Amino acid sequence: MPTLDVPEVAVVDSPGGSSEALPDFTSDTYKDAYSRINAIVIEGEQEAHDNYIAIGTLLPDDEVELKRLAMMEMKHAKGFTSCGKNLGVTPDMVFAKEFFAPLRDNFQNAVEEDKVATCLLIQALLIEAFAIAAYHTYIPVSDPFARKITEGVVKDEYIHLNYGEVWLKANLEDCREEMLEANRENLPLIRKMLDQVAADAAVLQMDKEDLIEDFLIAYQESLTEIGFTTREITRMAAAALVA
Repeated sequence: MPTLDVPEVAVVDSPGGSSEALPDFTSDTYKDAYSRINAIVIEGEQEAHDNYIAIGTLLPDDEVELKRLAMMEMKHAKGFTSCGKNLGVTPDMVFAKEFFAPLRDNFQNAVEEDKVATCLLIQALLIEAFAIAAYHTYIPVSDPFARKITEGVVKDEYIHLNYGEVWLKANLEDCREEMLEANRENLPLIRKMLDQVAADAAVLQMDKEDLIEDFLIAYQESLTEIGFTTREITRMAAAALVA
């Protein structure tokens, strides 16, 4: 399946000229928060790998492309693992697995029910938009080693986002109602995940409101590309306000 053109990724300059200093990457407080943030990105990339392989079982014509996307995610997981090692941090993988459990359960249920649109909305739209927002927010305040890796990863994530956009755009009339329902069930989970990680993100100098804004922008841009109307998108975005 052809994919949309990947946009140029704006690499944010480090705040070297800013009055605000970077975090102390060696402090115990930073390392404690980083142990959970690092685990989340490692687990997220691992689950993305597994999810694209699962989608390939539902879309056999795209199996080769989906395996390629999956392998990219594994490369990302290895890169983020090295980021933790560089700082001498052991990722809290137990926390990360629990963090993703609600979305993981919904995704696996959708696979069992052959709901391709729901699977793609969860993985290729929601999770990828979540990752893009998080990585863009993190890059300006990251340590030099992690910055280089994250800049490479975020470019790849647009490829994954675009795969979902292309398939869902081509099949929108058949899956519109399924997507609306999947949005109602899963967008509130993303908001809860952002709330859950806000305190640790703040230690890394990642602003919660910036994360939420960047996520919603990326998600709504994808919905526009797929073909939803402004009215539909406004209603879909409102699901993020559900606590």
